[in-house]
Amino acid sequence: MTSVAGNLLPPATGGPDVLPFDAVAADPPPVPDPAAGRGPRWLDEWLAANLTRVVSWRRTLHANPELRRAEFRTTATIAAVLRSLGLHPRVLPTGTGVICEIGSGPRCVALRADIDALPVPEATGEPWASRVPGSSHACGHDVHTAILLGAAAALACAPSLPGRVRLLFQPAEEEPGGAHDVIAAGGVEGVERIFGLHCDPKVLVGRIGTRVGPVTSACDMLELRVGASGTGRRNELSSDVVHALGVVATGLPAMLARRVDPRSGTVLAWGLMDAPETPAGTPREGVLRGTLRTGDPVVGGQLPALVQEIVGSLLRPTGVRFDLEHLRAVPVVDNDPASTALLQQAITAALGPQALTSTTQSTGGEDFGWYLEHVPGSYARLGTWSGEGPQGDLHQPTFHADERALPVGVRAMAHAALTALEAG
Repeated sequence: MTSVAGNLLPPATGGPDVLPFDAVAADPPPVPDPAAGRGPRWLDEWLAANLTRVVSWRRTLHANPELRRAEFRTTATIAAVLRSLGLHPRVLPTGTGVICEIGSGPRCVALRADIDALPVPEATGEPWASRVPGSSHACGHDVHTAILLGAAAALACAPSLPGRVRLLFQPAEEEPGGAHDVIAAGGVEGVERIFGLHCDPKVLVGRIGTRVGPVTSACDMLELRVGASGTGRRNELSSDVVHALGVVATGLPAMLARRVDPRSGTVLAWGLMDAPETPAGTPREGVLRGTLRTGDPVVGGQLPALVQEIVGSLLRPTGVRFDLEHLRAVPVVDNDPASTALLQQAITAALGPQALTSTTQSTGGEDFGWYLEHVPGSYARLGTWSGEGPQGDLHQPTFHADERALPVGVRAMAHAALTALEAG
């Protein structure tokens, strides 16, 4: 891969005058640090003096959500914080997202946070709730970003580091593509390992869930376009587009269920079937769209050829012309065993053994998997449930993150970098 990491440009869109967000709460109430005193000393001292800043960053970002590839002021805010620490952030050539390094030396590990919001209205009633109608940080990316900024600030205060820590503030995760931008900008070149955290409202605050192997699922996007043959004026002289779409809509899931190992968690869900109405004849064209998920990395690699084969065999008797687009949106996040062991060691050192818990594989997609196709790493789930009331879920208007997770995340990410760099 040709390196372009040294040639990152200022925002290509949004202009040089894009300003950071104004703080929502300059002096928020203190948040307890459940691991205070566990060290190292410089980390304890930084958190004791600056944890309210992390809370303020989080609330400011939360109140000002920006959707994918429009995260210009979010990017400006991140860059401004990093520059205030004496660091040298670089904005991705796409105009959103930031890469920044701390430390020196030949060895390098990466920490990643995603920065984009969702087109989901907020209904939490918090004073720092979204100010943007129809958009919110309903997946906790504001938490991830504030944690990585906190880890950056703390690491910048360390007396010395055993290598370089590369900070990846990634845009456009919710509709995948941002990981490709970071990789194309040289974000993982020279990186030995990469780590990431994601909010989990099913896990108690103060705990972090880890897992070796697949932790999320691959998600592919299917679009089938069909065209009729014949005149369309007589049924016996024209192929039936609606019938053809129905054959695939019912037949493809049924055939996949018989051709793919059911233990792989492979699921096809259709989201659209459309054939424009034709008053004086049968429709001439139609489209079928859906998402295909699997929890098995091997099966994920086999699916494109298998789907093409099945769709062809289903449509051949119908006489329609067809074009099938199979887009690989995100691969499985397949946690590396050695990196996961290092992350577990780091969590235990940072927070104590009680903080470490297991987690299960989900059917959700996450483009952290693209990084793991280039470098080994591990992706963990950060507990954000208070322990009281309903646990809720991600991507919901009522999503709420307990802010006690902020110091937990800062400590875990800082220790992950240190542990990985100190490992042989």
